[in-house]
Amino acid sequence: MSQVSERLASLSPSETLAMSQKSNELKAQGIDVINLSVGEPDFLTPTFIKDAAKKAIEENNSFYSPVTGYLSLRKAIVDKLKRENQLEYKPEQIVCSNGAKQSVCNVILSIIGAGDEVIVPAPYWVSYVEMVKLADGVNVVVPSGIEQDFKITPDQLEAAITPRTKALILCSPSNPSGSVYSKEELKGLAGVLAKYPDITIISDEIYEHINYVGKHESIAQFETVRDRVVIVNGVSKAYAMTGWRLGWIAAPQWIASACNKLQGQYTSGPSSIAQKAAEAAYTGPQDCVKTMREAFERRRNLMVALGKEIPGFKVSKPQGAFYLFPDCSYYTGKSFRGKKIENSADLAIYLLEEGHVATVGGMAFGAPDCIRFSYATSDEQLAEAMKRVKEALAKLI
Repeated sequence: MSQVSERLASLSPSETLAMSQKSNELKAQGIDVINLSVGEPDFLTPTFIKDAAKKAIEENNSFYSPVTGYLSLRKAIVDKLKRENQLEYKPEQIVCSNGAKQSVCNVILSIIGAGDEVIVPAPYWVSYVEMVKLADGVNVVVPSGIEQDFKITPDQLEAAITPRTKALILCSPSNPSGSVYSKEELKGLAGVLAKYPDITIISDEIYEHINYVGKHESIAQFETVRDRVVIVNGVSKAYAMTGWRLGWIAAPQWIASACNKLQGQYTSGPSSIAQKAAEAAYTGPQDCVKTMREAFERRRNLMVALGKEIPGFKVSKPQGAFYLFPDCSYYTGKSFRGKKIENSADLAIYLLEEGHVATVGGMAFGAPDCIRFSYATSDEQLAEAMKRVKEALAKLI
C-alpha cells in the first residue's frame, strides 16, 4: 500500500487555501459566493512594475539568476531598508526567494532541528506551526486574546522560554488579527530577548506598508537583539504582486549563508522576471503603496462598523493588514436545522453554505473563538458580505 512520509502525514492542509477552494467549487455551481477567505490584495500590479517585467523579457533576462537573487535587486532591498527603516545591511545578507512563505520556511529549516522549541504567539499565520513541524521542531504556542489586542506581553514571552528555545516568530502587522506592535511593545520584548543570546527572532514584516498607525516599527531597530533578527518581507502585499512570488530575508550573515545553501538545493533562485519587476517596485514611485493603503484603511473602518452591528461579535480595531478577526464564541453551541456549531471552523462552513460568504475559522490560526474576514475586496462586496453574515447568524438558535 502506498504511504506518504511521516513528515507529510503530520502536516495539516492550509485552511485558508481549503476555504478558498470550497468557495470556488460553489461558484462553479453557479452560486454567488463572496470570498473573504484569501489574504490577497484585489488591486492590479502597478503599470510601471509590469512594464519593467516586459522589458526584462524583451532584454532576455531568461536565464538562471544567482540563488540569492540578482545583485541589483539585493542592492535595491538594502537601499529600501536604509531609506524606510534606518537599518544597515549588505547585499550578501539578503536572500530572495519564491515568495515570503519560502523565506520563512528557509529560515526555520536552516536553524531548527529535532526537539528545538519555537515560540509562536497566537493567533498566528497558519503556516508557521506547520513549518516548525517540517523541521521536526516543537511549537510553543503563547495565546493572546482580543482583550490584549492579540499581542503577547514581555512576561508571557519570558515564561515561554526554556533552554530548548531556538526561535521566536513575530508577525507585525499581524495576519490574522491586524494587530500592530508599537515601538514600546517591541522594546519590551527585545528587553526579554536580550537576556537569551541564542534565540533567533524571525520578524515577518510582509504587511509593513499596510498599517494605519503612520510608521512601521521593526524589532531589528534595537541594538541588543539586532544581530539575531531575521526580517522577512516581499512585494506581495504592498505592491499587489502575490502571484509574482518574490519574497526576501535580511539576516545575520550565517543565516543568509545557510538559506543560500538550502535554497540552492531545492529551488535555486526565484523567477528572473519577477526579480526585475520587484526591483522596479522598490526603486520606482511609491504613490501606489499610499493609494492602496488608503483604500484598505477605508475598508477597515467599514468592516469594524459593520462587525460591531452583528449581535454577539466582539470586534477589535485592527491597526494594519487587511483582516477583521472578531471573537464569535457567542455562537458556539448554537444550531441550525439540527446542525450544531461546535467551533469556529464549523461556523466558517455554516457561513459559506448558508450565507455564501467564505471566511476562515480561527482554529487554524490558534484562536478557536475567532473568525477571519479578509477585507481585500470592494466596499460594495464587503457591505453585502456582512449583510449576509448577519442574516445567516440570526438563524442560529
